[in-house]
Amino acid sequence: MRKWASFPLKEGDVSRQAHADFPEQAIYERETGRSGFFGPATHFHHQHAPTGWSDWQGPLRPRLFNFNDVGANQTASPWSVPNLLSNAHVKMRTWRIDQAMTKLVRNADGDDLLFIHQGSADLYCDYGHLTVRDGDYVVIPRSTMWRLEPKEPMFILLIEATNDSFQLPEKGLVGNHAIFDPAMLDTPKINAEFKAQYSEKTWQVDVKRHGQVSTITYPYNPLDAIGWHGDLTVMRINWRDIRPLMSHRYHLPPSAHTTFVAQRFVVCTFVPRPIESDPGALKVPFYHNNDDYDEVLFYHAGDFFSRDNIEKGMVSFHPAGFTHGPHPKAFAAGQQYKKKFTDEVAVMLDTRDGLEMSDAALATENPEYVNSWKVAE
Repeated sequence: MRKWASFPLKEGDVSRQAHADFPEQAIYERETGRSGFFGPATHFHHQHAPTGWSDWQGPLRPRLFNFNDVGANQTASPWSVPNLLSNAHVKMRTWRIDQAMTKLVRNADGDDLLFIHQGSADLYCDYGHLTVRDGDYVVIPRSTMWRLEPKEPMFILLIEATNDSFQLPEKGLVGNHAIFDPAMLDTPKINAEFKAQYSEKTWQVDVKRHGQVSTITYPYNPLDAIGWHGDLTVMRINWRDIRPLMSHRYHLPPSAHTTFVAQRFVVCTFVPRPIESDPGALKVPFYHNNDDYDEVLFYHAGDFFSRDNIEKGMVSFHPAGFTHGPHPKAFAAGQQYKKKFTDEVAVMLDTRDGLEMSDAALATENPEYVNSWKVAE
């Protein structure tokens, strides 16, 4: 057994409350902490922005990718697209599809989380039929057989929990029905649409295991269930059904927006909400160190209030090892309280283990992103 040393101290001129009522001579706060936002932490007050670097050499730097430029060609299988960011516990890919899949697929390596960035489709799986649309998260348990019939061209973000599963976060003091009520989780139905696809014709299933694909052929459609009972199934939630935690007097950390949890990473969702209104409260994300997690943000929709020149389908990647936070224009706008409401929608992936960048991801990188924190002279 072990525990963190705990001895709250203060030194110099400080605020009593984190993220609010800073000392007059220091407008910049930096949080350094362990275990994300759950371990011991210290809040520094600085005279200069913690991101005010003038130069950066070496591979550890904030990065910006444009995943709109990945895999522009449509493909019939999610197993034929490259990993973009990955480690032993998680794989992130993007997938474009505009035609009905002619094979079923099955992931024997772990659960899949599909985030529908664009488009809509009918999903058929072991558990039945489910319609999906833009903004949907779809959790597909490991080794589930499934396929899509798009109604319009689709752009999908795929996150694999390698050798793991997606679960819901503990919601603690706010209770089980906060953020989204589990009653909002939709599940597949054995309905008329599902029964209509029963078939005695030959079907194949592409099974992925250890990154390799095997094909199993059946003389019938194996999606032939007439019923099921239990508590394991495909489930869907749309970001529009998420009701975020809010505080008008305190800027909540990203962990307050957790949607799904695996053993070595979390997936969070940022959705529109009012901006903090208390005069002394910080109104943009606080500067903080990446000490234990790599942080990835996939930008889905809206105006991304803490970043400049970000478009839908772009991805920022801030590896562990340095301080990051809002861009200068966003920080200044927060001080002036110019915006009263955020309209951004973004998917965040935070990983306890370092992520590797594939050549496919690096081919879309904007190398000038590291300089975007510089203040124009």
